[in-house]
Amino acid sequence: MWSATPADVDVVTRLLGRIPEGPFRVVVRRNGRDPVVIENAPHLNDGTPMPTLYWLLDPEVRDAVSRVEAAGGVKRYQEVLDPDLIQAAHDAYRIRRESLVERTELPQPSGGVGGTRKGLKCLHAHLAYFLAGGDDAVGRMVADEVADALLGVALVADVPVTGF
Repeated sequence: MWSATPADVDVVTRLLGRIPEGPFRVVVRRNGRDPVVIENAPHLNDGTPMPTLYWLLDPEVRDAVSRVEAAGGVKRYQEVLDPDLIQAAHDAYRIRRESLVERTELPQPSGGVGGTRKGLKCLHAHLAYFLAGGDDAVGRMVADEVADALLGVALVADVPVTGF
């Protein structure tokens, strides 16, 4: 299931600035090559719960989202979106992560998109989830706002992420 190639591990290590601490697979790429979003296993190699299921790696996209956040994007989206839509994304994210748990004897990760706090938190996490195929109204809005940075970005076809 966790099918990162040695080349993907090398690129992800460079983009993270450290060796990944748990299993992952690339679910979104730019132009069929460079990882944009990875899906993490629910536990790190040492058994620590990993609440962040989808991680946005692409520097151009990450920087574009950071600019949206710095300009008050979290608060702006929180004000215009129906709280039920935000909660629905959190619930679906949690269900997806729970469906991937293999190590049931360990403490389990919890929370929705971007962590355990209620409401809207990290636009990077919402965009990563949306790009990976998640039904996320926040991620959809972020994608519209950073559309120029998303040119050439596509879901990896052989990874079934939707239809939780």
